Amino acid sequence: MPDARYLLLAVAVSAAVTWALRALPFTVLASLRASSTVQYLGARMPAGVMVILFVFCLRDLPLTQSRAAAPLAALAVTVGLHPWRRNALLSILGGTVVSVALASSLFVG
Repeated sequence: MPDARYLLLAVAVSAAVTWALRALPFTVLASLRASSTVQYLGARMPAGVMVILFVFCLRDLPLTQSRAAAPLAALAVTVGLHPWRRNALLSILGGTVVSVALASSLFVG
C-alpha cells in the first residue's frame, strides 16, 4: 500500500488540475465578452441553431409516407410557439415533445 503522504499528494495534484481545467475557459473567455464579434454571434446564433436543427431533422424526411407527420407537426408547433412566446428554448422543447409523443404513440411502424 502506498504511503499516506503519496496518496494525499496525488489527491491534491488531481484536485488542482481539475480546478485549473474547469477555471481556464472562464478566464480565457472573460476578455472576449466585450468583443463586438462575440456580441454579434450571441445575437445571431439562436436563429442559426434553429436553421441547423431544421435542416438536420428534415433532410431525409419521406414526405410521401405517413411517418412524416410527426416531424412536420413538431415543426408546426415549434414555428407556432416561437413568435407567440419569443423563447427559443420553449420552442425547441415544445417541438421535441410533440415529435417524440407522436413518433412513439401514433406513428409507430
